[in-house]
Amino acid sequence: MWIQRPFFKYATGTILLLLIILLFGKIDYFVWPLQNFIIAIFFPVLIAGLVYYILRKPVHWFDRYMPKIVSIVIVFVLVAGLFSGFVYFAGSQLGEQISEIKENFPQKVDEITEESKKVINDNQLGFINADQIKQRALNYMSKILQGLGENLMTVFSVITSVATVLVVVPFLAFFFLKDDEKLRPYILKLIPEEHVQEGNKILTDIDKTLFTYVTGQFIIALVDGTLMYIGYKIIGLEYALILAIFTMFLTVVPFLGPMIGVIPALFVALTNSPMMMLKVLIVLVIVQQLEGNLVTPQVMGKKLSIHPITVILLLIAAGSLYGFVGILIAIPLYSVVKIVIKDVWKFYKLREKRNLITPDN
Repeated sequence: MWIQRPFFKYATGTILLLLIILLFGKIDYFVWPLQNFIIAIFFPVLIAGLVYYILRKPVHWFDRYMPKIVSIVIVFVLVAGLFSGFVYFAGSQLGEQISEIKENFPQKVDEITEESKKVINDNQLGFINADQIKQRALNYMSKILQGLGENLMTVFSVITSVATVLVVVPFLAFFFLKDDEKLRPYILKLIPEEHVQEGNKILTDIDKTLFTYVTGQFIIALVDGTLMYIGYKIIGLEYALILAIFTMFLTVVPFLGPMIGVIPALFVALTNSPMMMLKVLIVLVIVQQLEGNLVTPQVMGKKLSIHPITVILLLIAAGSLYGFVGILIAIPLYSVVKIVIKDVWKFYKLREKRNLITPDN
């Protein structure tokens, strides 16, 4: 009977589950504590997961020659040493550049406004009001910075808490690295025995997809940040280090990240000269060409072949729904769902063929 078919059963179960979630969503005293609990747990687990995938390969390399716990400790010490060295050598320069930007940027904007007034008056462009241009530019920039700041502060207010960064994340990352080989067998125990092989294949593909994406984006961000810093220094752009670091952090957002990350550099270049803005754009184009043709094919390959239009639509949708966090997780989540659907469909077709062949034999 059609009502006993697996599709109908799964569809009915899904509808009932969604209905239960909807009904619970109407109960504020139930949703509010649960939502806060999930948010409090989500960020540390997310960051620890990123750290796990970034450090897994070095840990496995050391694991060949020494106990796993010792290899994890050595990798943690090396990372802490690299971070401390960066803070020691570049921390003061970063602080100075941030202070200079705060102090000098308003003055630079006023200078640009005065120069614009002179150009307008000299060329008799009376229909253009320099004060209005300045006001519109400042309003536009403040909206961009405010929107970006709200999303970033929402994330960083949770992420950068001392307890989260110094205790929870390293603690979780340590046990993720230590017990990573135990997770897959535990999950496979929950799967019916006849589907264990398919389940193992799906988990393997998910792991490879996440590892490729996280490590690939990490390497691309480091390369982009380094190349942008070198380019900024070559063209003589002020505040090269802090601007390159800002670009590096936004490079974790695929496709749109580098374009958004270069906006502060364009504002700084504008305070110098229009020619400097052109040089910044040239640096961006060169870096993106080097990354797209040399770096990305090596670290990503064709494992995450996603069309740029799909990436843009995913980022827009995720950003409008969940802000900056949604933008960060949209692409890896889409890749995982895509892998799961592809594998499930493949296994379904194979099982269907097997069922057709078996009765004839």
